[in-house]
Amino acid sequence: MTTALSSGIKISVSCQYEERFSNPENGVYLFSYQIRIENKNNFPIKLLKRHWYILDSLTHRREVEGEGVIGQQPLIESGEDYSYRSSCDFTSDTGKMYGTYLMENRDSGETFEVQLLLDGKPLANQLVYANHLKSAHD
Repeated sequence: MTTALSSGIKISVSCQYEERFSNPENGVYLFSYQIRIENKNNFPIKLLKRHWYILDSLTHRREVEGEGVIGQQPLIESGEDYSYRSSCDFTSDTGKMYGTYLMENRDSGETFEVQLLLDGKPLANQLVYANHLKSAHD
């Protein structure tokens, strides 16, 4: 699990290669991920939007923007957390996702971005599964 703190929001990410839903012969590699969002601020927040960049080792790049996550715009009280699971397909066995969440301070109405980065590197996810795939098929 990878964790980072941005604007008082702690983001934890874990990911897993989904071999049974992947088809490497046809360039389909599916990864599932779980994200936990913890509100460390002294005010409630609402997750309004997401903006993701998805890249794989073949330099395919996609951009995803939308309201909330998995069809929800969760309200997260101070000291509370929200978790969700989702998945992403890649055309190679190595890739990464990074981006931002747009949050609203529910007390003031101000909005702010939460970066999904860790030490300047993408937080969600640094997927490096080439060795896993090789060992699974050796």
